[in-house]
Amino acid sequence: MAASDAIALDGFLDEETVPGDLHGSTARFRLTVSPTDERTDEMILPCSVADPELAHTVLHDLVPGDKLRVTGYLRLPRTPDEPMWLAVTTLTVLETAPLLSDPAAIATAAIERYGPYVCWFDAEDFGEVPVWTEAGIWVGTAGDPSALGELIEAFEHRQAAGGE
Repeated sequence: MAASDAIALDGFLDEETVPGDLHGSTARFRLTVSPTDERTDEMILPCSVADPELAHTVLHDLVPGDKLRVTGYLRLPRTPDEPMWLAVTTLTVLETAPLLSDPAAIATAAIERYGPYVCWFDAEDFGEVPVWTEAGIWVGTAGDPSALGELIEAFEHRQAAGGE
């Protein structure tokens, strides 16, 4: 394929990477791409890496929450039972995931992404859920996970009205 056929996408690694073979010379991961603030534009794109050096980096250096720019070639299915994926040729970490210093907090908590919003869920504390944008703008705290939609909607209305 010609270099002009390559595409570049920015997205977030939302889960662990996995080896593509027994030797770890290839790797696979899923990239969450959200090019606009519209949730309907968000997609999860399976990615594969065939270069052994890049596969090593993917398997050992990336963590969920990293913001990535991947460049590669989109492989479209030719039959209904084939998957679509991006064959990644280059990868750049645009932002690293927040590091947590407390191992116990890591074991009982998770960062979840809702389009351009990031939420912190603590498995031991089923109460409030802090929310901020991927740019680091504070959105607020939802009283519980079921109130996330209302909190985000209220934030978007404030932003549309020009408020803080």
